[in-house]
Amino acid sequence: MSTLEKNLEQECRLEQGCGALTLVIHPKDKDLGGFSVRRCLPNAACKAVGPWIFFDHMGPAEFPAGEGIDVRPHPHINIATVTYLFEGEILHRDSLGSEQLIRPGDINLMVAGSGVVHSERERPEVHAAPHRAHGLQLWLALPDQYAEIDPEFHHYPSDSIPSVKVAGAVARVIMGTAFGVTSPVRTFAETLYVEMHLQPGQSAKLPMVAERAVYVASGAVRARDTEIPAHSMGIFAADDGVVLEATEECRIAIIPLCQDRCRAHFLTSNVSGGGNRV
Repeated sequence: MSTLEKNLEQECRLEQGCGALTLVIHPKDKDLGGFSVRRCLPNAACKAVGPWIFFDHMGPAEFPAGEGIDVRPHPHINIATVTYLFEGEILHRDSLGSEQLIRPGDINLMVAGSGVVHSERERPEVHAAPHRAHGLQLWLALPDQYAEIDPEFHHYPSDSIPSVKVAGAVARVIMGTAFGVTSPVRTFAETLYVEMHLQPGQSAKLPMVAERAVYVASGAVRARDTEIPAHSMGIFAADDGVVLEATEECRIAIIPLCQDRCRAHFLTSNVSGGGNRV
């Protein structure tokens, strides 16, 4: 979630990994007045993963009647924000005249370019009743040729985002191409953003690229001998054959720096073997 903090690099506990898993980031909760946000990127050890320069996890938060999300108007420049909710809703308004409800599964893409102002609030009827909110917001650094373009706003409803079921695991391709499908969400740098829902014992093979990060929004996964618990991010170096195994039901987000060779190179399977390459 957008914050008005001057220090955008929030404190994290950093744990050195081994092998392909080079770093595990444990972000600290930041209270924004009634709900917590965890910022994995940037931090002292890892400023970005590919073009992704901010990674914020909001909630899950329980709001009583009369409380909720109220992020007042504030500016952005030279970046694009990608907002994705698991629960709840947010009312987006911006200086382009956009007014859009963001609901679970939708993708909200705001391209700041030369500059835009926006707010993130709630409808009065939502604010007046008990409610929950839970989601991710990532910031994408625009390449030089796009950094000063006119600002844009794009909204993609949930049913427009491709969802693929592979060996029981459900993957949503939020940006880029994987599992033989391509997201309609506009991109400015070649990358990939995938959300996966895995049951205990299911696994996912990471693409073989120079940089990739996995954030565990809920549950836990194991990479070889290291567990990555909920609300933590694993940073992986280039190493082929890295497989994540769900040790409990979990939701993860994967953001590699994607090149042609990583397209659709995911493998999900049960612990007993098998699996499908897609």
